[in-house]
Amino acid sequence: MMKNSLVCCCCICCLILLACREQSNPEALNKFCENKLAEWNQHLTRVIISDIYTAPVCSRIYALTSIAAYEALRPAYKNYPSYAGRLNGLNPLPLPVQQKKYNYQLAAIIAFSTVAQKMVFNVDAVKEVENDFLSQVAKLNINNEEVDSSISFGRATGNHIIEWAAKDGYLQRNALPAYIVTKEPGRWQPTPPGYADAIETNWKMLRPLLLDTCSQFRPVAPTKYDTLKSSAFYKESLQVYDKVNNFAAGDSATAWYWDDNPNTSITDGHITYFLQKNSPAGHWIHIAFSVAKKENYDVMKTMKLVSTTAIAIYDGFVSCWDAKFTYNYVRPETFINQYIDKDWLPLIQTPPFPEYPSGHSVVSSSAATVLTQMVGSNYAFTDSAEVPFGRPTRHFNSFYEAADQASISRLYGGIHFITAITNGKEEGRKLGAFVIDKLK
Repeated sequence: MMKNSLVCCCCICCLILLACREQSNPEALNKFCENKLAEWNQHLTRVIISDIYTAPVCSRIYALTSIAAYEALRPAYKNYPSYAGRLNGLNPLPLPVQQKKYNYQLAAIIAFSTVAQKMVFNVDAVKEVENDFLSQVAKLNINNEEVDSSISFGRATGNHIIEWAAKDGYLQRNALPAYIVTKEPGRWQPTPPGYADAIETNWKMLRPLLLDTCSQFRPVAPTKYDTLKSSAFYKESLQVYDKVNNFAAGDSATAWYWDDNPNTSITDGHITYFLQKNSPAGHWIHIAFSVAKKENYDVMKTMKLVSTTAIAIYDGFVSCWDAKFTYNYVRPETFINQYIDKDWLPLIQTPPFPEYPSGHSVVSSSAATVLTQMVGSNYAFTDSAEVPFGRPTRHFNSFYEAADQASISRLYGGIHFITAITNGKEEGRKLGAFVIDKLK
């Protein structure tokens, strides 16, 4: 009798525990997942930096991961339309099964992680973060079926984005002809210290996310190359030379703040290594996440803001690289060393690709246009993106103020002519407005 009573008690206890698990509050998981996508973006940024990608490649990684997270969240937010049918070549995504329960924040994190693992070299670093995250989820005493279905849905969403991305031309770009260096006057030449080959020569061949063609916002031709001292080109070159030689207060700090060169090479004797830093895309995606946090956006509104910004940045690089390798324009360092001062050096390192237009001007202006339209004009914010790299925060009174500072920093740094900056800003603003209009 006693034995039977004990068995009954054990059975009742098990049923109670199971019932408690079945009835566990889903808000516990929601609360645990709050702001986790911002943390995941920070993890991803560290992996991107350590993997040493080019700036255009960085923009692709940020865009694809943020799109995946957005799509995994969307079924819980009916007022947010899918990117399917609006982004070039993106077909309808998997839908959740009606009879199952889901936590879409969890699904979004898994979708983000799934895409990130496919995009980076250091896959183990992303897997380690995911495993740690899921082990913490397991301790929350949440319904196993809900967790499992959420993970499965996130994986399916991420894999759909991966399959779509596999057809964008990224994997085929390096099989296409590379840039051929010539001695033609005014053409881009490799620059010191590494005299590296041009990077991402065929980036303009990638499928844009929203643009109809990569040349849709191609700027007018740059200033005509001319060695005469009376020419407009010579005067632009002299402007760069004088600016670097005679800094106004704060100009050098601004140049370094917005350097955002993920591939700065350091040559020491016979050894060349890279100084790892942030990219333009990483800088502006950080700004988007920080603004969303400041405004206390929910997770869906956050990922709408971040993904739209990332789309504008990605298409900004496609558009900019089309122009760069159409005009193949000479860098200030090359001309100044040949015709003005053979010993002159820019403040920051000249990146290895043609000069016109300024890439940071294009993508910063496109990002600022999106953020201005979605958050507000004259929006004051503090940027902390460069704190991990030893630089203090900066305060801005608007997104355009930040973008304009990023643009003019290229003159202060000695790597761009003023026309590349001015026309790059115009290209970026047009592109950003186009992105906003297309994604209304």
